[in-house]
Amino acid sequence: MALTARGLTRTFGRHTAVAHADVTLTPGTITGLVGPNGAGKTTLLLMLAGLLAPDSGSLRLDDQEVDSTQLRAVIGWMPDVFGTWDSLTATEILTTFGRLHGQAASAARLRAAELLDLVHLSAFADRPAHELSRGQKQRLGFARTLVNRPRVLLLDEPASGMDPRSRMELRDQLRAMADAGCAVLISSHILTELSEMVDDVVIMTAGRTRDSDRPTGHRWRVREAGQPATSARMMSFADEEAAARHLGELVAAGANVAEFCRVDTELEDAYLALDAERT
Repeated sequence: MALTARGLTRTFGRHTAVAHADVTLTPGTITGLVGPNGAGKTTLLLMLAGLLAPDSGSLRLDDQEVDSTQLRAVIGWMPDVFGTWDSLTATEILTTFGRLHGQAASAARLRAAELLDLVHLSAFADRPAHELSRGQKQRLGFARTLVNRPRVLLLDEPASGMDPRSRMELRDQLRAMADAGCAVLISSHILTELSEMVDDVVIMTAGRTRDSDRPTGHRWRVREAGQPATSARMMSFADEEAAARHLGELVAAGANVAEFCRVDTELEDAYLALDAERT
C-alpha cells in the first residue's frame, strides 16, 4: 500500500509549520525523514497519520484520495513520546487500542499477547505502565503501533530511550516488515543509526521537503599500528576508489596500517549540505 502526499500545508495562527511537503512512501521501502528541530517533521507526520488535517494538499493511498478515518485504519503511528495510562497494565493498554480499532475482545487480547512477545515484554504483561522503564515504555509504544497490522508505519524517534539490543532488534523488525510489503517512514536525529536502516531519505527544512545536494567526497580515518588513537589522520577522498588507491600506496610503501575507515555517512553529508542552523 503506497501513501502519497502532495503539497501539504499546515499553519497554526500566524505560524506556518508545513509550507509545502511532498512525500511518497512505497511498499518494501524504509524512508528516513531528516531535518533540524522546528522544520515541521512532527506536524508532517501527524498529517500523514490522519491525526491532523492539512490546510491544503492531498493524501492518497494506492492513488485513491482518502480521509483521516481511512488513514488511521491502515497506518501505524508511533510518536516520539508514548503517553500511557500509568494505572493500566501493558496488556490492558494494547487490548484497549485493539478494541478501539474494532477488534473483538478475545482477538484484542490475543493480539496484545503476540505483540508483547515480539517486543520482549511478556514478563511485564501484568505490570502497570508506571513500573516500566523509559526503554520498556518505548517498546510498548512500538507494540501499540502494530496493533492494527498497519500497511504503513510512521515513526518519530522510535529508538529514543532504548538500549543497544532493543535498537538492533527494532532495526531488524522494521526491515522484516518492509520486506513483507510495509511502507515505513522514520524521523530521527541519530543519522548514523538511521543510515543503517533506510533505503531513501526525505529532507525537510523550514516546512518544506526538498531534494538534498549531496556533497562529493568523504572523510577517512587513517592510523598506523602503534600510534595512539589521538594521532590518527583525517583525510578526504573523492570516492571509494581513490581511498582504496591511497591505502594500496601506503601498504606498498611499507606502512603498517592498523585503521583505515570512513568516518561519515551519505546521510550525514546530505544533512550538513543543508547548512541548517542549530535549533
